[in-house]
Amino acid sequence: MYISLVSALTSLKLLHTMIKKVLRATTSKWFLMVGVVIWLGAHQALALALETNNVQTTVTNSETTSLKTSASAISQKHVTPTWIIKLSESLPFLKYQIFGNELWKYILSLIYIFLAFMLAKGADFLFRRVLKQLAEKTTTELDDLIIETLRNPLKIVFFVIFLRIGLDVFEWPEIIQTILSKAFTIIVAATITYAIIKVLDLLFGYWRSRNKEDKNINEQLIPLIRKSLQIFIIIVASLVTLTNLGIDVTAAIASLSIGGLAIGLAAQDTLANIFGAAAVFIDKPFKIGDRVKINDIDGFVESISLRSTRVRNLDGHLITVPNKMMGNSIITNITRRPNIRTVMTIGITYNTPAEKIKRATEILEEIYRSHPKTHDVIIGFNQFADFSLNITVIHWWDSTDYKDYLQGMQELNLKIKERFDQEGIEFAFPTQTVYLRYDQQTPKNVEPTIPKTL
Repeated sequence: MYISLVSALTSLKLLHTMIKKVLRATTSKWFLMVGVVIWLGAHQALALALETNNVQTTVTNSETTSLKTSASAISQKHVTPTWIIKLSESLPFLKYQIFGNELWKYILSLIYIFLAFMLAKGADFLFRRVLKQLAEKTTTELDDLIIETLRNPLKIVFFVIFLRIGLDVFEWPEIIQTILSKAFTIIVAATITYAIIKVLDLLFGYWRSRNKEDKNINEQLIPLIRKSLQIFIIIVASLVTLTNLGIDVTAAIASLSIGGLAIGLAAQDTLANIFGAAAVFIDKPFKIGDRVKINDIDGFVESISLRSTRVRNLDGHLITVPNKMMGNSIITNITRRPNIRTVMTIGITYNTPAEKIKRATEILEEIYRSHPKTHDVIIGFNQFADFSLNITVIHWWDSTDYKDYLQGMQELNLKIKERFDQEGIEFAFPTQTVYLRYDQQTPKNVEPTIPKTL
């Protein structure tokens, strides 16, 4: 017994020395890791196939029930390769028992634990050297941030999985085996959930940095969506983890479904307003300060919240519009028009000769074209109306500032009045000529006269 113990200690010392030498050589380290991973993957794939095809048949009340074991990498029972068992049988000192477990199991467990550290280092190397260098070649910083965020969680996952396999080599009491299995499952699930939440936070932060000017999205919509997704991910991860732990979550899912339905019915209008706000924030049909028309409401947007949008109409009244109306309403954004279009009819008297009509169109063309804010203009004598000869002017003002537009139109109209007065072109106004039935002499040409003011 003493000789076997000495041999076991000597073997452990040799194994420790070999590991130290391997770690000093970078190339050997990676070749060893790759070789062990291939070996481990081969025999664990065989173990997984054996476990998943293992069907237990239980007879209860003359009925046959098939129970299949879980194929989770965390919960699978370790299957020792046959060649290791034969090697331990050929070397008697490996059969020496320490605390109820044979020496070869300690050695194999140390190999798995060593492999866990190696894979964690390998994952870190992959992220630091390979993926990070590839990410640095792109123009965006988002991939760099995602790689840095996933670096530590994936190291933990690799380490925990192979540490679990290494500890599973031992013959633990059933209660300890159950505790270890559940503990490792919870650790891996929590790590993956944490990584997903951190990546989501990173994506939302990147979105906010790209939309710094849109404070409504940054301050209202993004926090709401982020919190909602975090809660959803945590609930789903918890249910999946509980299922892997063997806990029946059917009742919990049913309760959540019924509770969600009740909350949805009770908060139907609130949810409709929130979704309407999300549509406004994402689609951006208008922003604060824009002049809009929503159905029969015409005014300037003062605020946008999750429940409603407030519009100050042209009379000065503040109107609160529920956001749920936005999806079913026609929204006209007056502010976003590229220019202001004006259609105007200028009527001149019927006694104006053709030469002066032509001169009138030339004057209008000259006045409008010379103004710096004129984007375009169309002018034409197009109608013989009831009491006037009509010249239509279609003018596009090169600005959306309504105050500036009114000031500019005033300047144009004053110039038109001055030039028409200089050229002797008279503006027409509504007139009516009355002929009496029994008049003996009806004038052939009746000129409209301007009524005198009494």
